[in-house]
Amino acid sequence: MNTARTIGSALLLTALTGLTSCQESLEDRCAREAREYTRKNCPVMVDRNIQMDSMTFDRATHTIGYVYSVKGALDDSLTINSNNPRALLLQQVRNSPNLKLYKEAAYSFRYTYYSSQKKGTKLFEATFHDKDYR
Repeated sequence: MNTARTIGSALLLTALTGLTSCQESLEDRCAREAREYTRKNCPVMVDRNIQMDSMTFDRATHTIGYVYSVKGALDDSLTINSNNPRALLLQQVRNSPNLKLYKEAAYSFRYTYYSSQKKGTKLFEATFHDKDYR
């Protein structure tokens, strides 16, 4: 085989490999996954009285957000807060294998619950930083 042709083929293969091996950053991946999850799945009932409305990502603070609305017996700030939701959610963050990559990168996780009856009324919010879940 012609040496110039072999070198040319090798350079082309290297260039194509370089183009296909470009990876998206963790930030880009997180933003994309949040958008896609919200578009494909939300709103989705996660419990009889809890609906997930969206998943968000804040690049500036590296915070993944989960936004919910609640109805029925849970649609009351006293009821929601009486069940110690912060401790329950923190335990879920600590134990979730799905969050491993983001925990290793020290991302934060925010959970926000809104009233279904009183639109725009925030009933509970908690943000967990790496110092909380490590």
